[in-house]
Amino acid sequence: MSRFELKIYCTHPHCDRPENGIGAKVCANCGTPIPYQYLWAIEAAHIPIGSIVGGQRYQVVAPQLWLDLQPGLTPLMPDQMPEALLPYLHLYSQRLHLPGLYGFCSEGGRSIPLLENAPISPEGIPYPALRSTFGKATAVRQLYWLWQILNLWKPLLDWQVASSLLEEDWLRVQDWRVRLQQLKRDETPPTLANLAELWSNWLPAAHPSIFASLQDLCGQMHDPEVEWSTIRSQLNQLLLQQAAQLSLGLQVYGQTDPGKTRSHNEDSCYPLRPDAGFQDDLMPRLAIVCDGIGGHEGGEVASALAVQAIQPQIRALLAEIAEQAEIVAPEIISEQLAAIARIVNNLIASQNDSQDRQDRRRMGTTLVLALQVPQRIKLPTGVVASNSHELYLMNVGDSRAYWLSPRGYHPLTVDDDVAVREVRMGRSLYRMAIQRPDAGALTQALGTRSSDLLKPVVHRFILEEDGVLLLCSDGLSDRDLVETAWSDRAEAIVQGQKPLADLGQFWINLANERNGSDNISLVMMRCQVSTPLPNIPLSRPDAGLVPELQEETIAQTESDNSRDPSVESSAIVLAKPQPKRGFWWKGLLLILALAAGGIYGWSVLDPASFNPVRDRIQREIQPYLPK
Repeated sequence: MSRFELKIYCTHPHCDRPENGIGAKVCANCGTPIPYQYLWAIEAAHIPIGSIVGGQRYQVVAPQLWLDLQPGLTPLMPDQMPEALLPYLHLYSQRLHLPGLYGFCSEGGRSIPLLENAPISPEGIPYPALRSTFGKATAVRQLYWLWQILNLWKPLLDWQVASSLLEEDWLRVQDWRVRLQQLKRDETPPTLANLAELWSNWLPAAHPSIFASLQDLCGQMHDPEVEWSTIRSQLNQLLLQQAAQLSLGLQVYGQTDPGKTRSHNEDSCYPLRPDAGFQDDLMPRLAIVCDGIGGHEGGEVASALAVQAIQPQIRALLAEIAEQAEIVAPEIISEQLAAIARIVNNLIASQNDSQDRQDRRRMGTTLVLALQVPQRIKLPTGVVASNSHELYLMNVGDSRAYWLSPRGYHPLTVDDDVAVREVRMGRSLYRMAIQRPDAGALTQALGTRSSDLLKPVVHRFILEEDGVLLLCSDGLSDRDLVETAWSDRAEAIVQGQKPLADLGQFWINLANERNGSDNISLVMMRCQVSTPLPNIPLSRPDAGLVPELQEETIAQTESDNSRDPSVESSAIVLAKPQPKRGFWWKGLLLILALAAGGIYGWSVLDPASFNPVRDRIQREIQPYLPK
């Protein structure tokens, strides 16, 4: 069969002419979007490129890289799952970094495992190896990659596949995100010393500002007595010190809509289309989306109660963090956020009990929450920067979070539903589990059960690139709408070409057009990070005399009738001087030249102290600039 005769099939179950030519984006017959499911075939490098295998189902497009030509069909699944492949199922919650088991292909008398969510682009191109890009990355990103690897160490060690992290060719990167190509069973438990040996290979390409610290860290990892938590704490400090030297601009906007068929709205979100000039102390750092459960006067009450109850708890948490002299560890902040979720759970559960609501009549709500935590970080120079660029994400239920950039999208959450539960328990592949009639039923939500049974999932991310965090209810995320439509507005979403209010309305309209049977809610947080300045060693003799310098985050809030403000991060805007007649203007020019030179030198030699002053000046003069 030649490549020109190849067909890819529509996924719509009732399409009577499902065949389409390779390259088609939508079905020519029914208009259904056609997914291109690129898979990683384990131990199948021997099968020639161009082969059509698995009963005309899969095309081999590159060694071990296969395209499913019939993505609407359920893949083959063995009666007994091989024990060596069970970690793919049990580690499903790590989908941000790990591939999942898609199914099997019977070919040449062998059963070949196929992996989905492998580090392959939507165009079928493998993402680059970490080793090939390490030297091209900023110091922040280099540390962020190592941080992700270190945090994968424990869960992979628990499932006896930590040696996968020592396979250099399998470590791939998609922008800021580390992704593993496949898993490998441990023959013997690997040690931190083994990991340090791998990291040492990348040390020559490390940024000069972190080289010595990483070298020392690798040396400590060779000590058999050193604890994983000790290395993690030191790496976290290095990461936050580098991130804190960047400036950060935030904008936030929320919107909700009942949808085309619902008479009432059970969703709630924060913020919700604030009036012009509206501002409170949590904006723009906090974003919340809640999707109520329990019907009219049930779900809408639960979701609204959750949004209202969370806010004072977050204020108290931020105030407590601000009082700490030392870095508050990610696990402590994560535990505090989970405790807040349990408090809100008990408030809703108590209202259920007071109204004698039982079983399915109990009201509840999903939750997806994002919080940007501005910890104060002491830099090696002695200067204290006031924003660590940490973003915490917590979810319960099936409301989702995505990170969107012009280069791609990153789904950040995993649903709490029956299908995911079956996979994590090792009982089914995901493609099989979603065929169940109860596949989408929630396994946890706020308010429906005791807080002892509630297990909120909390992750910490570092904001080190421009992008938009999108939180949404399933009225928007259903049918993979975000995944298929994000690229249409990628540049406008990230680069501030349109106000977030306009982009919010775009998502609402699209959800009503393609989904429409449910309430729709979203909150977008646009993050703009300055380009890192050169890390030049400080030579000012008084650098260590500055006890603290607060780096103020640019906080801008979208409203329906406000323009999208720009976030300048590389220059100070000065009013143009008006020259007058006379010789004194030469002296003025000399003074201005010296001042400009001093400002430039300051910005290069000490960006941590320069950036906050620059940002504050910009903010103060912004109202006087021409519109």
